[in-house]
Amino acid sequence: MTGTISVIMIFSIPIIAIVLGHFQSQTKLKHKMLKDELELERLKHDNYVIETQKLRLELEQMKLLDPSGKKESI
Repeated sequence: MTGTISVIMIFSIPIIAIVLGHFQSQTKLKHKMLKDELELERLKHDNYVIETQKLRLELEQMKLLDPSGKKESI
């Protein structure tokens, strides 16, 4: 009986280490993925702010070029 328990313990320890190592590597991968997603969202936001500012400047330029507010007919 004691011999069987010893054999089970000897084989289960490496299996547990492999499983725990797998979970640890998956957790690291998820962490990196979340960091990348966060960076992507930050870049999207920065791009949105830049594009909004660009459109605002274009609108101001159009107002300066045509102060009467009339649009040209095509």
